[in-house]
Amino acid sequence: MLRRTERILENIPVGSLGMICLPGCEELGEKVNDYLVRWRHESGHEYRDDIAFAGYEKDTYLINAQVPRFGSGEAKGILKESVRGKDLYLMVDVCNYNVTYSLTGRTNHMSPDDHFQNLKRMIAAVGGKGRRINVIMPFLYESRQHKRSSRESLDCALALQELVRMGVENIITFDAHDPRVQNAIPLSGFETVSPTYQFVKGLLRTVDDLQIDAQHMMAISPDEGGTNRAVYLANVLGLDMGMFYKRRDYTRIVDGRNPIVAHEFLGSSVEGKDVIIIDDMISSGDSIIDVATELKKRKAKRIYAAATFGLFTNGLDKFDKAYESGIINGILTTNLIYQTPELLSKPYYINCDMSKYIALLIDTLNHDGSISSILSPNARIQNVVRKYKNGEQI
Repeated sequence: MLRRTERILENIPVGSLGMICLPGCEELGEKVNDYLVRWRHESGHEYRDDIAFAGYEKDTYLINAQVPRFGSGEAKGILKESVRGKDLYLMVDVCNYNVTYSLTGRTNHMSPDDHFQNLKRMIAAVGGKGRRINVIMPFLYESRQHKRSSRESLDCALALQELVRMGVENIITFDAHDPRVQNAIPLSGFETVSPTYQFVKGLLRTVDDLQIDAQHMMAISPDEGGTNRAVYLANVLGLDMGMFYKRRDYTRIVDGRNPIVAHEFLGSSVEGKDVIIIDDMISSGDSIIDVATELKKRKAKRIYAAATFGLFTNGLDKFDKAYESGIINGILTTNLIYQTPELLSKPYYINCDMSKYIALLIDTLNHDGSISSILSPNARIQNVVRKYKNGEQI
């Protein structure tokens, strides 16, 4: 159920709704706010004049907050309006390197550490006056350092515990690299949300001649760690599933990790089939392109790569070449993290907007409602596939 009108929102709100968008997350936050404002103005509520629903309908739920910096580079969080008694949702994009600040006259790009520190500053600025603090962190901070090998720090677990100690009650993230990291905060709310429905919808809206069955399409995991995503996609679409596993050279370390020697494939034949490679993130893109190249060698028809987070840390040149040479036909990522204008202009890029989904999560949680049906996209996927096969508008 992604329609707000289909949800039962009769619980008294936890508090008057308020959103704080940290620097770098303003664009996504404004889209989410627009949905919330429109929904609540259109539908209204029979108890809108009740004191328990004070502040329910507003022209904006965005709270004026700033994080100015001193010349030394140090910063502070400032709230320009009262948040007393509010149900607060703090949104942060820890991957937005496009945000800059001046340090001793030089321009610095913000790192994930800087963004996380800003989040803590803003929680500290709230000072315990909010009714409830919820954090929406699409890319979970330090999620790639989710387990310890030898003498290493366990950053993700420590970050989650720190947020809980500061008073955060719920943490909502998307496609956590390893959801088991929530074991670090077993008594607090932690949800990792999958954008599978948005990927399916985005692909079906863009490509009009897909045959969605096991004879013509296949779901592929680029490694053993992401098998669950491919298995789920294959099950809901009725496809076969395949996976690659990475053979690494454990005698060497390159860029902090053991280099990949080869990608080995496990699964049925991909010959003549359209293929969807699904993963949590595209970092440098080497693995995705290597996997797509191997699939082309096995005579796959069209290849689409879907990942929740498109980091593209080494630029887009290799993807341009892969597209021009017919190795990759399309790339789908979400707007949960910063997207460069260059990426948005690429002919092979399919942008999957998540703002409506986030707005629905916030709207439901503000009413202290269950989000189980929102987190399970099976019915929505089946519905959009049915419309696609019937030639209806999606």
